[in-house]
Amino acid sequence: MSVDQYKKEVGMMNLEKLIESRQTIPANTFPIPDKELLQRFEQLYTGAVNDVLREHCLLNQALPNHIVPLREYRTVAGFAFTVKSAPNAMISGEMEFRVKMLDEIREDAFVVWDTSKDEKATLWGGVMTATAKGKKVKAACIDGGIRDTHQILAAEFPVFYKYRISNGSLGRCLITHYQTPLVIGDVLVRPGDVVLGDIDGVLIVPRDIAYNVLLRAEEIRENEQLIFGWVKEGQSVKDISDKGGYF
Repeated sequence: MSVDQYKKEVGMMNLEKLIESRQTIPANTFPIPDKELLQRFEQLYTGAVNDVLREHCLLNQALPNHIVPLREYRTVAGFAFTVKSAPNAMISGEMEFRVKMLDEIREDAFVVWDTSKDEKATLWGGVMTATAKGKKVKAACIDGGIRDTHQILAAEFPVFYKYRISNGSLGRCLITHYQTPLVIGDVLVRPGDVVLGDIDGVLIVPRDIAYNVLLRAEEIRENEQLIFGWVKEGQSVKDISDKGGYF
């Protein structure tokens, strides 16, 4: 009996489609240069882009609301560089793996870090900030702790985070993976996805639809300028609604 026949005979689970949907890392290119794509996203805001994702039936693309901006940032956009760590008492090998991970971060990355719900350590601080800024990383989103906040603020580097505490990471957690898909809250984050962050939090735009989302969000921005103009003119809610406006 062949392996395939055996699987069919014993009713083993077929997980190929699930693996493809969760682990495939899109590598598509865009009709415009990457930097132009990011620059145009940075002229928008997360609310408008989130509304477009709803048109694509994607209702859970905003990272959990416990992740907040360190400052009231205007929109910053980058490509997801994913990192996963977990609470762990081990120390050996941590620094070597961290160095390897940092070496692979590229310009225009937006670091997205899943800490496996760690509540005791910090995964991002002053030296990490200086390193990231030197590599022209766009921002970092840590679903966990940060420290050296005064140094991060002085560097003017956008950081989104869950909590602040002085505890360092060594002896408290280990980096286990990087550049693999993550799930934070209800959101699947893949390496290379477009990540937006602003005063309202962090939003993930799947890479394979990012360009179309950009074009539609730019349309919404123009439509909203019309609506703001009608409101300023004193037009009635009904008149604005009849012309296709919304509130």
